[in-house]
Amino acid sequence: MASGSDRNPIIIGGLPSQVPDFDPEETQEWLDSLDAAVDERGRERARYLMLRLIERAREKRVAVPEMRSTDYVNTIATKDEPFFPGDEEIERKVLNATRWNAAVMVSRAQRPGIGVGGHIATFASSASLYDVGFNHFFRGKDDGRGGDQIFFQGHASPGIYARAFLLDRLSEAQLDAFRQEKSKAPNGLSSYPHPRLMPDFWEFPTVSMGLGPLGAIYQARMNRYMEARGIADTSDSHVWAYLGDGEMDEPESLGQLSIAAREGLDNLTFVVNCNLQRLDGPVRGNGKVIQELESQFRGAGWNVIKLVWDRSWDPLLAQDRTGILVNKLNTTPDGQFQTYATETGAYIRDHFFGDDPRLRDMVKDMSDQQILHLGRGGHDHKKVYAAYAAAKAHKGQPTVILAQTVKGWTLGPNFEGRNATHQMKKLTAEDLKRFRDRLHIPIADKDLEDGNPPYYHPGRESEEIQYMHDRRKGLGGYVPTRVVRAKPLLLPEDKAYATAKKGSGQQSIATTMAFVRILKELMRDKEIGKRFVLIAPDEYRTFGMDAFFPSAKIYNPLGQQYESVDRDLLLAYKESPTGQMLHDGISEAGCTASLIAAGSAYATHGEPLIPVYVFYSMFGFQRTGDQFWQMADQLARGFVLGATAGRTTLTGEGLQHADGHSQLLASTNPGCVAYDPAFGFEIAHIVKDGLRRMYGGTPDENEDVFYYLTVYNEPIQHPAEPADVDVEGILAGVHRYSRGEKGEIPAQIMASGVAVPWAVEAQRILADEWNVKADVWSATSWNELRREAVDVERYNLLHPEEEQRVPYVTRKLSGAQGPFVAVSDWMRSVPDQIARWVPGAYQSLGADGFGFADTRGAARRFFHIDAQSIVLAVLTELAKEGKVDRSALKTAVDRYDLLDVTAADPGAAGGDA
Repeated sequence: MASGSDRNPIIIGGLPSQVPDFDPEETQEWLDSLDAAVDERGRERARYLMLRLIERAREKRVAVPEMRSTDYVNTIATKDEPFFPGDEEIERKVLNATRWNAAVMVSRAQRPGIGVGGHIATFASSASLYDVGFNHFFRGKDDGRGGDQIFFQGHASPGIYARAFLLDRLSEAQLDAFRQEKSKAPNGLSSYPHPRLMPDFWEFPTVSMGLGPLGAIYQARMNRYMEARGIADTSDSHVWAYLGDGEMDEPESLGQLSIAAREGLDNLTFVVNCNLQRLDGPVRGNGKVIQELESQFRGAGWNVIKLVWDRSWDPLLAQDRTGILVNKLNTTPDGQFQTYATETGAYIRDHFFGDDPRLRDMVKDMSDQQILHLGRGGHDHKKVYAAYAAAKAHKGQPTVILAQTVKGWTLGPNFEGRNATHQMKKLTAEDLKRFRDRLHIPIADKDLEDGNPPYYHPGRESEEIQYMHDRRKGLGGYVPTRVVRAKPLLLPEDKAYATAKKGSGQQSIATTMAFVRILKELMRDKEIGKRFVLIAPDEYRTFGMDAFFPSAKIYNPLGQQYESVDRDLLLAYKESPTGQMLHDGISEAGCTASLIAAGSAYATHGEPLIPVYVFYSMFGFQRTGDQFWQMADQLARGFVLGATAGRTTLTGEGLQHADGHSQLLASTNPGCVAYDPAFGFEIAHIVKDGLRRMYGGTPDENEDVFYYLTVYNEPIQHPAEPADVDVEGILAGVHRYSRGEKGEIPAQIMASGVAVPWAVEAQRILADEWNVKADVWSATSWNELRREAVDVERYNLLHPEEEQRVPYVTRKLSGAQGPFVAVSDWMRSVPDQIARWVPGAYQSLGADGFGFADTRGAARRFFHIDAQSIVLAVLTELAKEGKVDRSALKTAVDRYDLLDVTAADPGAAGGDA
């Protein structure tokens, strides 16, 4: 890792306008020299001299302002290109075979009766970018370490499969099962990089655009974090992210560039495939996306390498002594370059070179065919190699390579550079013949005219296939490959949870704090304590986690180079290069990316980390739900804490902070195990079981899930764990917390989270005032109850002759007399998930609608989820059954002023954070 002195300063530019001139005569000499250069040699020559001076100043470590944009030419001069160590002829043959098989695979997937689609053009444009990486840079995992982490562009997956086919990693039957994962099982290939669907092949899901670059930044950072803390040696791991220029419009693509620069992540390289096209048209038709991206990345502190033109341009640029050619390149918009990719050499001669005699003179000795083949840099192996080598050698900054390509390159005139290229999936016989001829593939015409076009393999013993194997052997194994080498963790015994099980006594604490107390004990454990990764978006103090500052400290690779303003406090802010806490600033997207990188470290580096990500509940599944889906796809594990949960517990914060639906959103994620616990002893059992399921077994035994707990900021007294605690019920989703002791008319109240105390109060009122004997059930997970019930119904549907199974919730509640009323601080849809399996009349109460700022009591009275409203709901259901006279309902409404929010007890203070 580069030291602080090797890095660019945080403040890069600015003229010294406030600094006095201590030697005016010397200054004037420099200015006179510049004036003379302009007057005698012209502005272009003076510009060149200035640029060389800036270059030399940087070499001498003189802090000068950064240029935000440079000329539309390659950053690496021809004279500075390193020796290319590969056999370019063999690599061309390999790439041609890969190109052919990728296109044929997608085309065959469009055969009649299948028609599952696929994308050809993206890989066609980026094939050389990948091939150079595979042959010379991407490190494998054969040495037992993590190798390189490669975030492949999702739409390029056909090319990755095609290469794996040549290496005998995939069979022809598998290529023919592209996008047919169930109907052609076990041969099916996923459409895009999906680790959950192909857990031995893909490592990182990337096709949800913008998440690839975001994930790559935080993966590179996690690599440094793991090394700094002595958990894994990641010094040889490099992170490569392959992205599209259109993809860079996604906010997530560029939103976290600064952290990569700030922490000097020179173990990270972005390769942006600038084929100048989005899915349906140009990225910047009237502009220049490479220039735009260069400015953005430079401004964020990245090293930028532009790879614009291939070697055929070198002689032209070498004779451009006036700068006329460079000026033409600078001023031609992307939309026009896209057109040049589809036109003839004569058209390019007339329209690009034809409007200036000096340009026409440059190409007077070139044929139209030669002009037509003036190519883009992203298709030139030597130029790509030079860019990659420079990126790997650069220290102190992350690097982005902006590589210009042509979308659909080599696929023929019906594909190359066309706006509709992305959606084109089928090659005609004539397309195939042209494609075959261009790639020199030895396949006869007749094989392209009848039925499906064939795949091409040059033979296992062929020179090019042996070359491919040799290159991968030299680089440490095949990629992409996902390997799980992590060993089971020795988990803490019950004493780690003892404090939580004792309850809080006379002290009132929120469930957030109850969790933090458990976490504190777990982090003291000698076996797993160091593996916890604490993550929060600038809210550690809000969640009561500032207690960890003095001991765990906040990770910062530069340490703490200032005196903290709160240094005299016991819980002062502490930063350290070996800190355990990740403080990603006000960025839930960045925090979730850290969560994913940490949660998949067991596979990436063979070392399990246990991330604990705590955030404002509203800003979890609602704001970063796409990333939680990515987390499930990447088979990441860990704990996700939706703190300050519920629609009425944080009412001082108002509408956008009032979460009444994240549990419902969590239910849509198959990899998420979601709980809404009420008390510390429930949390203890849930956390213990989560550690067991995710980390306690062998790789085959551990489950690829993550745990989501919603916890609250409302202080309550936590009871001690009952002697007959129903652990099975807690984990399954429901247990009887309090039996009704008084009253004669039976009823059942089901509640979750912060609503359980309201249910207990309703139980008391019903017994004292209405002769109703109600049991209170703590529904720790509505979601898990529903999931299990759905699984049971699916089994029963498909096994009608077998003994029919009964859902857990039905079995658990059987024998419980009376109607059921469910209540929570969520919208009614959350408890309604289990309605059909409850063995009795069922009514739910919930906080449906937008939240607002008010007292907790007023908000709960407004939504009619408070204790008195629960009483009314129970009486209403009993009245339907004829067990209570209906006149009691109006009496209850009047007695408790249920139509007047001002009549409610305001509740405990602390409606803000």
